[in-house]
Amino acid sequence: MNKQIIIGFITGIIANAIGVAICIAVISFIKGTSFSEVFDFYIKTGNAWAVLTLGALPNLALFFGFLKFDRDYSARGVVMATFMAAISAYILYFN
Repeated sequence: MNKQIIIGFITGIIANAIGVAICIAVISFIKGTSFSEVFDFYIKTGNAWAVLTLGALPNLALFFGFLKFDRDYSARGVVMATFMAAISAYILYFN
């Protein structure tokens, strides 16, 4: 049980990181700039919270995927990772 929650949490964090990378890559492609320029822009302007919250979208697919295969405890771990991303975005927004 605890092992499944940890697996879900780790996969949720990895999916969030991949989602952030995809979000930045799409924005850099649309703007015609490099990946690092877009990343630096969001860090410098203090809008990293927006990219972090958009990066949490793959967790939705991961959550329903775990539920489809009856991995309820792994789905709980993904929810925990999503809450962690939400709290981090909240801290970044109000800091």
